[in-house]
This record gives sequence, structure tokens and C-alpha cells, in this order.
Amino acid sequence: MLCACSGEQFKFEDAPQSPESLATRDFSASGLSSRTGDWESKLEDDQVGEAESTLKEALSLNYEEARALLGRLEYQRGNFDAALQVFQGIDIKSLTPRMTMAIVERTRQRKPRSKGDIIPPTVMSMHSVSLLLEAILLKAKSLKELGHIREAAKECKLILDVVEAALHNGMHEGIAEDCKLQEMFHKALELLPNLWIEVGCLDEAITAYRRALVKPWNLDPQRLASVQKDLAATLLYGGVETSLPPHLHVWGSTTPNSNIEEAILILLVLMQKVAYGEIKWDAEIMDHLTFALSVTEQFELLAEHGEQASPGIYERAERWYFLALCYAAAGQNEVALNLLKKVSGLSETKREPHVLALLFGAYISSQDPKHAHHGITFARNVIDLVDEVNGHFKGEAHKFLGICYGNAARISISDSERALFQKESLTSLNYAALNMKEDPEVMFNLSLENAVQRNLDVAFDNAMKYSSMVAENSGRGWKLLALILSANERFKDAETILEFALDEASRTDQLELLRLQAVLQIAQERPKQAIETYRTLLSLVQAQREAQSSNSVHAKSSDTENVAERKMEMVAWQDLATIYSKFGSWPDAEICLDKAKSIEFYSPKSWHTTGLLFEAQSLYKEALVSFSISLSIEPDYVPSIVSTAALLRQFGGQSLPVARSFLMNALRLDPTNHDAWMNLGLIAKMEGSLQLAADFFQAAYELMLSAPVEAFT
Repeated sequence: MLCACSGEQFKFEDAPQSPESLATRDFSASGLSSRTGDWESKLEDDQVGEAESTLKEALSLNYEEARALLGRLEYQRGNFDAALQVFQGIDIKSLTPRMTMAIVERTRQRKPRSKGDIIPPTVMSMHSVSLLLEAILLKAKSLKELGHIREAAKECKLILDVVEAALHNGMHEGIAEDCKLQEMFHKALELLPNLWIEVGCLDEAITAYRRALVKPWNLDPQRLASVQKDLAATLLYGGVETSLPPHLHVWGSTTPNSNIEEAILILLVLMQKVAYGEIKWDAEIMDHLTFALSVTEQFELLAEHGEQASPGIYERAERWYFLALCYAAAGQNEVALNLLKKVSGLSETKREPHVLALLFGAYISSQDPKHAHHGITFARNVIDLVDEVNGHFKGEAHKFLGICYGNAARISISDSERALFQKESLTSLNYAALNMKEDPEVMFNLSLENAVQRNLDVAFDNAMKYSSMVAENSGRGWKLLALILSANERFKDAETILEFALDEASRTDQLELLRLQAVLQIAQERPKQAIETYRTLLSLVQAQREAQSSNSVHAKSSDTENVAERKMEMVAWQDLATIYSKFGSWPDAEICLDKAKSIEFYSPKSWHTTGLLFEAQSLYKEALVSFSISLSIEPDYVPSIVSTAALLRQFGGQSLPVARSFLMNALRLDPTNHDAWMNLGLIAKMEGSLQLAADFFQAAYELMLSAPVEAFT
């Protein structure tokens, strides 16, 4: 008789079956003889020893346990049909209460027992329980191999039901020392959710994962982390929304309200384990966390976890690139650009260049004129590194190079430098357009640069190409096209374009197009129509605000859209104040200015418009103060610079040199400002320099003929 783990002997609980009753019924179908000699002759050489030991052990087992052992042999040999036939002969349903009772009795915490506290002999040994649990597990695996996945999942779930019914608070550590119960249970924990996923029952799979995690089942840290990672992946990519059951709402108001919130919580726990060295680094955890935090736009949090990665996990350039992506997505372009500058630093000269990081640096630099020169460096590095095989990268680099050259031209002090940069800008953008014919961004920027340089016919053609290339409506494309038409004094055509665009535009674009329509109406001296257009714009903003306050769905609109709407509302009030000032409606103008300042008090345009209102009332000193406030907020605000110079010109005398200095500064910032050229001509005329004045007037006239109703950029 063999001894169990608990020290007790196995005895047959029922009368032994006759050799024919068990063997013939169970093994004739699989080709095995009931006699020991015939059985051994069918086994492979390397299985003989195992078969002999199993037969010896089977002499001390009851009917169900013998089936469990024989079924295991068939499974190990790959005879899944035969194994399934053997396992189906075990009446698990009637045995589960006894198995549960056995686990309860035999897994109590060891302590001195009283004489009356003796386990009854009818209680199964843990060895028997382990054998039967293994039989259920192998039956599930056999069903899986035969394609019966749903039935396999149900069998696997039975193991969890039996053990969990006995161990309400999880497993204590001593169980593994006695038997294979813990091993079988752990295998079932890991197998069950995979079976449900394979059959397409994701709800059941998520429930199975949660079941494996809510109690301490003695899983080692790495296996536990694997289950957590798989649950997070299923929650993220499964496409099925499952809320946490009430008994898992242990965090109160901070309980996850959606799959993605639960997945993020799990992944953050895993990242903490990695940081503390409890588990090994797993790139998949970071990949899942990157996806989850990107979808929820928590880019700064993602950057924090990227920074926590131990040295050596990422290459330095790759790490800087990843962090730059995070910070740029969070709106911190300055931080992102500083990280990308490290990629092209002296410390990386001996390493393989990171082309994507350099290209991304060129892109970020192209968004802000003050970084134009950094963008030129980034883009030129990419062009020098890539060959003709990587033509896409080269085309992208030329696109950003052209944009950066254009931005550099607009902030350049030297006329010769500005002319050079403008030429280089068009050269690079034309190269990009030639090599990236399907990229609408190239065509838009080529149109914009030509418009800025007053190549209006070319700009119009490129803008039309851009409009035909974009699949969806592009508000900025229609706006650029209307501005180009206005620069050619084709106001009716521009209004027609805007009327067409307004029907197709998104909410934010619609506000911008309405405002441009009003500006066109002002340019055609139709102020009443312009005022009505502004009223329509403001009513749309108000209606949207009311919808957000009453509708929870609209209230979740992005912060970017809300900021854009507030800015457009402020601009509308500023424009209305300008209209009322020109027509002497001082109280109405003041009301509009108060509305604009209530949205943003420190707006240079609001204070500039205030100065125009004072100037219209012949309050020149007050106007000068308002223009000064505008320039204190934004020193390079060209309209206030020109207006200050115009006031100083009217004072005459010693104010003329100061006025000239202001105007030269304005032309440095905006060489195409015809108002600045006009005022320079008036100053030259007052000083008696008639030829110089004539040149200035000629420049002002030519620029005014090609000036759009508002700046292209």
C-alpha cells in the first residue's frame, strides 16, 4: 500500500472491480489490453518505468483515482479521445462535495489537535483530491485539443469552484508542501480565461481574470504579474465594456468606472512592481500603458513612467525621443525640444543617428517662429543622413525645412537675410511637393509661403490643389483661399467660398469662417451686415455654452475647443468695438471692449482697440497710454507700434525721430505692412525729403493692392 502526503494509507472505498470491468470498458477502444503485459508492449520505451510505477500505485487506489491515473497516461501519450473516455467515467459531480470537505479539513492551519479533533477516515486524502483535480484539468485540456473549447472552460471552472468553496480567504503557503493541489489550481487559474477568450466570451474571461486576482492564491510574483498584464490587455483591446461587480468596489468613489480606468490602475501597479524590483522589466507592460494613457491623454503621467525606466532598457536617443513625444502631446513643446536637442548633441556623435528624433525636432521647431533656426538644423541633419531609399524622410525633412525658413524670414532683421530665407523656403517646399505629391500639408504650406511673399496666382493654384486633396473639409484651407482672393480684391468670390465652406465646416472652423466673412463685409463698407454676422457668431458661442452646461456629453468636449471658442468670442467683441468706434458709437464700443476684457484682460488687441477708441474721440494722450499698455503686454505687436508712431507723427517736432524708429521696428517685424510705409512717407514729407517720401508712398500703394483683409499668418 502506498502512503499519501498526509501519512495515511490508501484503501479501496468500494469493492475492487474485476479486471474485465475496468480495463475492457476503458481501454479496448484505445487499443490497450487489460493485461499488464499487453499494456506494457504498447508503450514507448521511455514510458515503461512510469507505467510500472503507476500500476503499482494503482493497486492501492479506488476506482476514480485509478481512472485519473490511467487518463493521465493516455493524455501524456497524446491519445486525447481515449483520455476523454477515461475521464468521463469519473462522477465528478458526486465527488465535489467530498473534495471540498477534504480540502477544508486537511488544509486547516496546523496546531495541536485534541483527542476529539481527529479527521474521519471517510475524508479524502489530499493526494486523492490532487489526483481528481488533475483529472479535471487534463479533461479540460483534452477537450481543448479536440476543439470543444466551451466544454473545456466549464470543466476548468469546476476546479476553481471546488477550491474556492473550500478556501474562502485564499491559500496559505503550506499547502504546496503537501500535494499538487496548489499546482493544479494555479494551472486552472491561468488556463480558464484563455479558454474563454478563445471561444469569444470576453465577459467570462475578464471575470475569470478578476477571480484570480481578488484573493491571495499564492501565485509567485512573476505569474501573478502575467495574469494582471493579460487582464489589462483584455480590458484595453477586447472591445467589451464590463463594470466591476459591487463586491469589488473597495475604493469607494475612486473605484474604476470603465475598462480603461481599471486597466490603467493594474498597469500602474505593475510598473510600481518593476520599479521596486519585484518583477522583471516587461516591454509589453509599457506598451499597454503607453496605449492606455495616450487614449486618455495623460501624457505627462506617461512621461513620468518613461523616466522611471532603468538605464539600459532604452537606448538614450530612443528614451529622449519617447519622452519628447509625451511632452509634445501634453503641449510642452519647449521641454520636448530640449530633449530632442540632446539627440544631436556632442555626446551622441559616435552613436548611430536617430533620424525619427531629428525629424520630430524639425516638426516641433516648425510650429513656432522663435525655434526656426533650430528647425533648420534638425531638418538639414536629416537630409544629410538619409539616402534616396528613404525618400519619404527626405521629403518630410524638406517640408519642415521650408516652413522653418519661412518662419526665419518673418523674424529676420536683415533684408538680405530675409530675402535669402524666403528663397530657400520656396526651394525646399517645391522639392517636397515634387517628391510628396500626395501630401496635402506640403501643398498648404507652399500656398501659404507664396501668399506671404505676394505670389498670389501661384498661391491660389496651390490652395486649390490643397482643397481638392483633403478628403474632409479643411477650415484653414478655405480660410487661406478666401484671404488670397481678398488680396486680389475678389471679395465676392471670397464670400462665395466662405458661404460654401460654412455648410461643411466643423464647429470651431465655422466660428473662424464667420468672423472672416464679417471682416470681408467691413472691407466692402457694409458694416451693418458685418454686425449681423458677428451677432450670429456670438449666438453660436452662447448656444454651445448652454448646451455644455445642460448636456453631459457636450460638456466633455476638449479643452482646446473651449479655449478656441473663448478666443473667437473675444475677437468678435474687439472687432465690434472697432466698428462702433469708426462710426462714433462710443458707448457701444465701450460695452464691447468691456466684454472682450472680461474674457482676457491682458490682450494686446483689446488695449490697442481701446487706444483707437480714444483716438477717435481726439483723446490722444489716453490713446498713447492704451497703446503703451498693449506694447507692454506684447512688445512686438505691430498694430500698436504703427498706431503709436502715427500719434507721435501728429505731435511733430522732436517726436518725428521717435516715430520713425517705431515704424522701422514695425517694418522689421512685418515688411509688408502698408500702414507703416505710409506713415514713413508722411514723416519724410514733413521733413522735406520728397523723393524718399515718394518711394515710401509707392511701396505702401503696391503693398496695399495685394494686402489681404487680415494677415495670412
